[in-house]
Amino acid sequence: MIVAEQKSLDEIKSLIGDAERVLVVGCGTCVTVCFAGGAREAAIVAASLRMATKLDGNGKDVTDVTVQRQCEWEYLDEIAEQIEGADLVLSLGCGIGVQAIAEHFPRKWVVPGLNTSFMGLPTEQGVWAERCAACGDCVLGLTGGICPIARCSKSLLNGPCGGSEGGHCEINPDIPCAWQLIYDRLSALGKLDLLMAIQPPKNWKTSRDGGPRKIVRDDLRLGAEEE
Repeated sequence: MIVAEQKSLDEIKSLIGDAERVLVVGCGTCVTVCFAGGAREAAIVAASLRMATKLDGNGKDVTDVTVQRQCEWEYLDEIAEQIEGADLVLSLGCGIGVQAIAEHFPRKWVVPGLNTSFMGLPTEQGVWAERCAACGDCVLGLTGGICPIARCSKSLLNGPCGGSEGGHCEINPDIPCAWQLIYDRLSALGKLDLLMAIQPPKNWKTSRDGGPRKIVRDDLRLGAEEE
């Protein structure tokens, strides 16, 4: 899932600026799971803004609403009237949600209430860890389901660097060495032979280095057969 953290109230207030009617929009998927931007958080942020701006002597009309997914326009259509009635939209979705609202309602000023961090999973209550870098060319089938790009601090593809020690990363000893994890898992599964194959230099064109990415499924596109 996409993991995000809320911006500070002071930063949010600075982003809102002089807007008088503010709509806080929460998202019911990823950022709900990581307790950053769901319905509960949207209501709290809205209440905090109403109180803070009132104490500042410039009370604002702040309301909140939460959609199932901000990243799909059909769900945004459900709150079109509320968005049109606001001077500014504060999105508590990930960066995709912010841009989706801004693109779907081009005449509305939209600002982020969250900092989008990474794609990861909860490892324990209140702790989320990065697991995927969305490189577009998955190698998990060769590394035992452990991503060397996201979990190795140097994104090495052919084994550990010379600085790892005791199974820990030289960049941060609190981080387990990804390649130690890979070795241990492949060893336990009897698949260490996979490590003998030298991986060629990675083609990063499927990652962000190749510019904004897009996936096109002609079999799913409306009117594709007529074309």
